[in-house]
Amino acid sequence: MVSISVSDLDEALRFYRDVLGLGEPIHELRDAGWIEFSPGASSGNIAVTRAEVGWTPTTGTTVVLNVDDCQASWKELKRRRVRCGDPETFPGYVTFCSFYDPFGNRLQMCSPAPDVPND
Repeated sequence: MVSISVSDLDEALRFYRDVLGLGEPIHELRDAGWIEFSPGASSGNIAVTRAEVGWTPTTGTTVVLNVDDCQASWKELKRRRVRCGDPETFPGYVTFCSFYDPFGNRLQMCSPAPDVPND
């Protein structure tokens, strides 16, 4: 479980549910300032929580989501007008890119990279 602070729970619900496609929350405790999503794995839920006064977005600790194809997911997020960095590939290891929620929190997605080409 990882928790991400946000300044607007309604906007966070829309972004994480609809734009990222995490689906309906598994817990929605508005009075407590907590909405929790399951990205479909047996562990690793993501919660958004109401930010404290004076809060600023985080770019230090990074939530990383596993996807089947980082390049395709990057194109889809760009189509949905999500601010994204360009994907980076380390052949034989990983392809990843950073993207940002509407509040400026940095997240990343990654997928296996193509094998190292034979010379």
